[in-house]
Amino acid sequence: MYRKISAIVIPTIIAFGIIGYMLYSVWDELLVALQHIIPAYLLLGVLICLFAWWLRGWRYHSILKSLHYNVGVTVSTACIFVSQTVNLIVPARLGDFVRVFILKHEYNTTYSEGVSSIVVERVFDIFTVALLGAVSIFFVINAPAWFTTLIIIPLVAGVLFFAFLLFVGKFSSKNKYIVIILNMLHEIKRASLSLRSIIVLGASSIVIWLLDILVCLAVVLMFEQQIPVAIIVLAVVIGNLVKAVPLTPGGMGTYELALALTFGLAGVDPAVATLIAVIDHLIKNLVTLGGGIVSIYYFGDWVIPSIKEAFNTKFGGGKKPDST
Repeated sequence: MYRKISAIVIPTIIAFGIIGYMLYSVWDELLVALQHIIPAYLLLGVLICLFAWWLRGWRYHSILKSLHYNVGVTVSTACIFVSQTVNLIVPARLGDFVRVFILKHEYNTTYSEGVSSIVVERVFDIFTVALLGAVSIFFVINAPAWFTTLIIIPLVAGVLFFAFLLFVGKFSSKNKYIVIILNMLHEIKRASLSLRSIIVLGASSIVIWLLDILVCLAVVLMFEQQIPVAIIVLAVVIGNLVKAVPLTPGGMGTYELALALTFGLAGVDPAVATLIAVIDHLIKNLVTLGGGIVSIYYFGDWVIPSIKEAFNTKFGGGKKPDST
């Protein structure tokens, strides 16, 4: 029991500790900055975020269709909403397990197909974010060296992963665990390496992340800041690449810190940089939370037990599901 509690409480304390320190260190300046906001841009950011969520649902619908499951866009969007809402509450991407259970319950997918669909989504997300970062960093002359390293690693890993998938058909084994892994790799290959998948998933992923950047731009405009677009792109990229390491629930704290540090490269006042980072992430998280609550009601009461089952599985309180 203590292990379960500490697995949630400690990362959450770290997250709020980081954000609290950022806000406390520039508190007086924050109060001044808040007096000069343009609220209309807040609404614009929320609307852009909602559209990006719909597009995420459409992309996930396309991934599942490649695995021969005709899941509606509404259902696929709701699946992501629920899983990402759980990710906001607990660390280690636990919400992804919930999405697998939802697909199993609603469409009788196998657990391996559910996991494969999420892997495809994650790979395209991280690769696209890194690609946008690689473009933007050429226009930022004073970016620290570790930014470049952070961007190059997922790009190289993505290329190697897709190259490996091309040869996965040449491998075979009688070991049941290796067979499960090979089956998942075949599913990932089927969903991601066809010409249609590369075009559809690649193009939609670029638009999704450009919309994510536009949300941040709307927050920048809300505070009447003139920050170069390349810096905004790089900030969102670094924030999400740092966030990809699940140290805290939903990347809270680490995302804001990365954004504020990147805005500092453009000479943005620390108080304003902190506010932009916090409000940008707050908009995205609140839209996620709202969508998650609505989606739970949409699916029905059985979703809550699934969340509990995912929690127990992850932290040793229950039996892991079969991978068939």
